[in-house]
Amino acid sequence: MKFGVFVNAQQPRSDDPVRRFREAVEQVRLAKQAGFDALAAGHHYLSLPYQSLQSLPMLARLAGEAPGMELCLSVLLLAMLNPVQVAEEMASLDIMSEGKVVFGVGIGYRDVEYEAFGITSRERVPRMLEALDLIKLLWTEDNVTFHGKHFRVTNATCTIRPVQKPLPPIWIAANADPAVLRTARLGYSWFVNPHAPLPTIERQWERYKQALAEADQPMPPARPICLECHVAPTHEEAVDIARPYLEAKYAAYAEWGQDKVLPGHENFRVGFDELARDRFILGTPDDVIAEIERRVERLESNYLIFRMGWPGMESAKIMRVIEMMGQKVLPHFHAKYGRG
Repeated sequence: MKFGVFVNAQQPRSDDPVRRFREAVEQVRLAKQAGFDALAAGHHYLSLPYQSLQSLPMLARLAGEAPGMELCLSVLLLAMLNPVQVAEEMASLDIMSEGKVVFGVGIGYRDVEYEAFGITSRERVPRMLEALDLIKLLWTEDNVTFHGKHFRVTNATCTIRPVQKPLPPIWIAANADPAVLRTARLGYSWFVNPHAPLPTIERQWERYKQALAEADQPMPPARPICLECHVAPTHEEAVDIARPYLEAKYAAYAEWGQDKVLPGHENFRVGFDELARDRFILGTPDDVIAEIERRVERLESNYLIFRMGWPGMESAKIMRVIEMMGQKVLPHFHAKYGRG
């Protein structure tokens, strides 16, 4: 079982970005000491109301502060990018980290990003899948000719290849049921989002497993999930600290339309208690352990990435949570399941 820290790259536009990045460096150093296995970072452009560091250069810089930790692209908006550039940049990061990259990809959901990159929503899925096919060829074959609908190369050879052979692990983020099933049929790890409530994810997990079997695909070794998490000495304190930051973050998600791409009739414009139910993990170390165990049991999760801080949160509060997780939560799972 592995545990990761989602590094918060988004901050209010009024904050000093240099100071905030220095704080992120301190958080990563502490996460390494606390026993976390991985660093993760998201990927967005034009992300008002926040300023946002880009994930690839950020993870490349942070890798030097935490040697040996895996670097999870969580997730790269592959549908918007050129696969040749992505193949060579991911391979470069895998070399610089000595084989620690996890290649998480997704299609995104924000119209402002599609427009900026000159693509339509209908192109998202075919572009992502075609790009993924080409990247895999560039990483594994000496001479590649690929003439797809969206991308073309002729007699091409990738400048650099990943350390991990034949490929770094590939995770696909999926929200809607058809996307989850498509991920299973292709045999990739489904990277479970932090936005849907547990009952929805549990239903989708059963369909994912069924689709794997129907496609004669083996269960991928990594079963990753991202979770919003805050731990404190009391449940009330954890909720009180996390609440204003989570409310602001999910209000931004509502403006972006994140809830509308989830299955069912999700609505982030609800009271905090309803929003948090079966979605956020907030409480004492024992509360957090129990909620993680629920997901291990019901979703067979074995790679958990925790977002423990949100835009505007003071770094000292995030550091305290990382430290408490390392002292009181991770040891329970290391003793029970072993280290990742």
